[in-house]
Amino acid sequence: MRSVEDALDAILASGRLTGTEALPLQRCLGRVPAEPRVVATLAVPPFDNSSMDGFALRAADTPGSLRLVGEVAAGASGLPAVEAGSAVRIMTGAPLPPGADAVAPLEVAEEEGDVLRVPPVEPAAYVRRAGHDTAAGDAVELAAEPMSPGTLAVLASLGIAEVAVRRRPRVAILSTGDELRAPGEVLGPGQIYDANSIALAGAVTEAGGEAVMLPRAADDPSQIEALIRRAAAEADLLVASGGVSVGRHDHVRDVIQGLGQLDFWRIRMQPGKPLAFGRVDGVPAIGLPGNPVSALVTFELFARPLIRRMLGLAGSGRITLRAVACELMPKDRERRAYLRVRLANGADGLEARSAGGQASSQLRPLADANALLIVPEGEPAAEAGRAYDALVLGAIA
Repeated sequence: MRSVEDALDAILASGRLTGTEALPLQRCLGRVPAEPRVVATLAVPPFDNSSMDGFALRAADTPGSLRLVGEVAAGASGLPAVEAGSAVRIMTGAPLPPGADAVAPLEVAEEEGDVLRVPPVEPAAYVRRAGHDTAAGDAVELAAEPMSPGTLAVLASLGIAEVAVRRRPRVAILSTGDELRAPGEVLGPGQIYDANSIALAGAVTEAGGEAVMLPRAADDPSQIEALIRRAAAEADLLVASGGVSVGRHDHVRDVIQGLGQLDFWRIRMQPGKPLAFGRVDGVPAIGLPGNPVSALVTFELFARPLIRRMLGLAGSGRITLRAVACELMPKDRERRAYLRVRLANGADGLEARSAGGQASSQLRPLADANALLIVPEGEPAAEAGRAYDALVLGAIA
């Protein structure tokens, strides 16, 4: 059996950057920029402006009484000049009129007709200078991460309407098994609903890929072969679930090996020991266990980082924190365990409690978990009172 680290290294080595596409800025949330920087062609803000509703004036004329000679709203042009002894009403974001070098907020001024009384005002008070955020010609670095609303705001402020982004990796999802039926269908004897297709498609989307749903396959080698050939022709990555163990009806591993190459198929981990990895026509193919818990945990550890590698992103995008186990949680001594737990803030730091049963057939504890507690090989259990690494999957209360 391969170690988790060796398996991950081999899988990541197969990752190839996707191409690029140009998208309107409003469609770029969560997309990965293809270029590391843009050059500002204008200053932001492009002109001196007021940060408050108030009065534009000359600081040297304060304190004192001033004549109101006009008003400037945001977006105004043809600005009235501010001369000695005068002031102009100004709105937040409005350009500073010529002659003014400061703003007195409404709250500190007293207005009677056309006469304004103001206290002392410092030069440049409540004035946002042109380019104080970004100067024209500045190189604006774009992090190699999915773009946030803040990043989109910066690009919009620079007048950029279109961005080159990495194309989402197309990930073909293949779910196999004679017993599977789609949710909503009537179950016959011995049949179960296919949870893997829906769950893995969601995991692909969350990782930044584009899920391509293949038809569900029976445990038929010829049918599985046809669908894997289709995936190799249409997708950047194949993720199959089921058919990778040693049963008489497990065909995915053999088909991958027959069509291309199979690098390995067993990992020293719990859950998820049977995991096949190879290539078909140069396209990486990951065969996950058919059990939904094992499929999702192994996707998290191996397929998610690969999808991100194809986007030019590092790691899994998850964080690992130390947490103290609050109870004994048994595991397989020979394999590294990823136990489903709930993390919460305790008096002395993060605490981890089992999210429910740890059997690989129990989906609800995975849905309730916000982390996977990592317990090393060679240990029979997570021991109460001992600290372990925890791979964080969700919000911590």
